[in-house]
Amino acid sequence: MKTIRPAAQWALAIGASLTLALPLDWFAIPAAFLVGPMMAGILCALGGVTIRLPRGAFVAGQALIGCLIARAITASLLTSIVQSWPFMVAAILGAVAASTLVGWLLVRFGSLPGSTAAWGTSAGAASAMVAMSQEFGADPLLVAMMQYLRVIFVVLTASLVAGLWLGPEHPVSGAVAAAPSPLAGASIISLIETLAVAAAGAWLGLRLKIPAGGLLVPMTVAALLQGAGYLTVTLPKGLLLLGYGAIGLSIGLRFSRDLLRSTMRAIPEMLAATFALIGLCGVSAWVLVRLPTQTRSLPIWRRVQAGSTLSRSSRLAATLTFRSS
Repeated sequence: MKTIRPAAQWALAIGASLTLALPLDWFAIPAAFLVGPMMAGILCALGGVTIRLPRGAFVAGQALIGCLIARAITASLLTSIVQSWPFMVAAILGAVAASTLVGWLLVRFGSLPGSTAAWGTSAGAASAMVAMSQEFGADPLLVAMMQYLRVIFVVLTASLVAGLWLGPEHPVSGAVAAAPSPLAGASIISLIETLAVAAAGAWLGLRLKIPAGGLLVPMTVAALLQGAGYLTVTLPKGLLLLGYGAIGLSIGLRFSRDLLRSTMRAIPEMLAATFALIGLCGVSAWVLVRLPTQTRSLPIWRRVQAGSTLSRSSRLAATLTFRSS
């Protein structure tokens, strides 16, 4: 493909991204428009394309994801967390401890580089971990594979547990990996304000050389402004899909045949880490649900679902155990 003009390579990459992302989205695969373009980028890179996405597009995707996380941080959510902070802290520490233990075991006994193993097992929204990992020297492709392997198995585990123990009256799929819903009638002014915060925050993060500043600074500023009532974070679904796609395609186009061989060798380690982390977070949720009866009446599963600091596996476990108690 090196002889094909760049314009044709871009058309091929974008077409392949849509071809893969749309079916994944139809089957409700989490972050389909990040995973699809990443897979398309891998195929194009193995085919020999020479195009690369500009760094600005990657940073723009980071900023949009940061604002997406900030959108979940509302005054009512913060009030609920403050009212029951000991239990939220226990849930967060349990998830962080589990991911830290699994990451350490991968570094100690596995073949993955230390930073990649740490970010691949890190607790947090998978897309955010992938977007930040590159800034800390990790391989974002391997991190993405580890994070989204866990997402896939968490969704499968949710379906299995719901069918065996909770019954059809306790659906959990929406609590596990709900995609951003379309914003019908979204305010143009709020959208412009959100984009201004995202752009200014990303610029400031890069200017101050803050690690992963393209995501963290817009997220922090947007969350503070929304919590104070000065901003309503507004992000149409189409714009979010562009952000996800930019990150996925940027990661995939850097793939190589050497990386493919190392990735195939690391798959057993990734699977072992995935199941270990799901199991440890399940144990953490079991401990929480065994707390005194008066604490179990607290809507912790709702706050865990909304919080962006817990891993998807711990969110699943807490949702299942608290709904069944």
